Amino acid sequence: MSDVRTEGAQPRGGGRGPAQGRGERLADWADGRLGLFALAKSQMRKVFPDHWSFLFGEICLYSFLILILTGVWLTLFFEPSAVEVVYSGPYEPLNGVLMTRAYESTVEISMEVRGGLLIRQLHHWAAVVFVAAMLVHMMRVFFTGAFRKPRELNWLFGWTLLLLGLITGLTGYSLPDDMLSGTGIRFAQGAILSIPVVGTYLSMFLFGGEFPGHDIISRLYPIHVLLLPGIMLGLVVAHLILVFFHKHTQFAGPGRTQRNVVGSPFLPVYVAKAGGFFFLVFGVLALMAAVATINPVWAIGPYRPDHVSTGAQPDWYLGFSEGLIRVMPGWEINAFGHTLALGVFIPFMLFPLVMLAIAVYPFLEAWVTGDRREHHIADRPRNAPTRTALGVAWLSLYGVLLIGGGNDIVATHLNLSINVITWSVRIAVFAVPVLAFVVTRRICLGLQHRDRDKVLHGRESGIIKRLPNGAYTEVHAPLTPAQRHTLTAHEQPAPYETGPDTDAHGVRRRIRRTDRLRARISRAMYGPQAQVPKPTVEEYRELEREH
Repeated sequence: MSDVRTEGAQPRGGGRGPAQGRGERLADWADGRLGLFALAKSQMRKVFPDHWSFLFGEICLYSFLILILTGVWLTLFFEPSAVEVVYSGPYEPLNGVLMTRAYESTVEISMEVRGGLLIRQLHHWAAVVFVAAMLVHMMRVFFTGAFRKPRELNWLFGWTLLLLGLITGLTGYSLPDDMLSGTGIRFAQGAILSIPVVGTYLSMFLFGGEFPGHDIISRLYPIHVLLLPGIMLGLVVAHLILVFFHKHTQFAGPGRTQRNVVGSPFLPVYVAKAGGFFFLVFGVLALMAAVATINPVWAIGPYRPDHVSTGAQPDWYLGFSEGLIRVMPGWEINAFGHTLALGVFIPFMLFPLVMLAIAVYPFLEAWVTGDRREHHIADRPRNAPTRTALGVAWLSLYGVLLIGGGNDIVATHLNLSINVITWSVRIAVFAVPVLAFVVTRRICLGLQHRDRDKVLHGRESGIIKRLPNGAYTEVHAPLTPAQRHTLTAHEQPAPYETGPDTDAHGVRRRIRRTDRLRARISRAMYGPQAQVPKPTVEEYRELEREH
């Protein structure tokens, strides 16, 4: 007979069933008030696909957790104060040097606190890996089209996390008040001053007076440790909730449809893998922190407004912003007693425009295609040549600007003229993205042709056969049905057409300019020159009959 439980307490040690333990009673109490069992039953068996490219999102999450843990530890010892002190600690080269308390506390963490240098470097390396993993993760989402409906909002969450990660890195990088971070703050202040009319007022408000002021460190500190991490933590939670709700994308294959997910359940398989991967990421970051020095503030020295650090470079994820300004000609306009520094203002405005273009791309592609369906099957990058070429062009532009941001380092290490490097980067800013776009699109179309030949003729086996007429040919092994399905499961949208200019009665139709623009973009993305037609069933059967 089944044990039917009714509401009410059972006598301990007696009755129709064994007595409940304390843990069971606590679980029953919580489930009766929060409904956790039903929630866990429906969500803990969620299936996640097994593919190596999905691990970049996990690296983002684990790096963020490590950042929070190490950041909390560092707040116990760091003092965000601009009060000037004279150093008298164990690091002899700095003894007697005037510095801020923020810089002194950073040196104390590195030299005097047990494990302080390891935690500091672990925090910095985790920040570098966090932003790198976010960028690679977003590129994976972009190249596979995983941003399409219903995941546009999650794309915006990820984009906001990337933007906040850049700003958080800048604020944290600026806190130690060493020569490197002080030069970075000076760079940021110069960009703010270039804003017409309000630039001076914004700078005075931010720094509490003339640069460098005494308030900037104490103002950056709560932004770095409270405001930005709090917002990012909320966005991470929202991002994960939407991943659970919408389910994960997956690549095409046998048994995989828009309505299911093939992979491992969240409990216990995925949780076990994720736990192991977390410790793997933590171990690699800890190893990097132990053997690779990053930001040695004791060797750089404290910041002085009248000095500039030679070879000052920001972390890699902000290098392109500096590259924009370094390669821009120093144009200025003087009017009505005011100077407009176009050489700084134009690059300063290009940065948010480039970021905005990344944010709105999913909505632009949905408008061009007119596709309002949900998509849960990820594209192979080769099957979306124009989108893939745009992504590679953007990455190439980033690489060029990163070189421009370090033109002095490149010049000194390679014994080249800095003017030659600057002019080369200026030309490359316009030429390299175009070249990368054309080459990438051609490669994608070539891979599509190869996939088409594989489906129709099979895979090269390496076996050479002599024909009765004496000629030699290679034997092709036919693909399995599963392999043919994987190579032909992708969709090929038809380009949008505005229709004829006149109607059936010869009256000229009114076609909006936006529709004409949409048709041009659609032909460029999905026209005959942008994709190779998939082999049809008739073509395959015709070749089978011939053989």
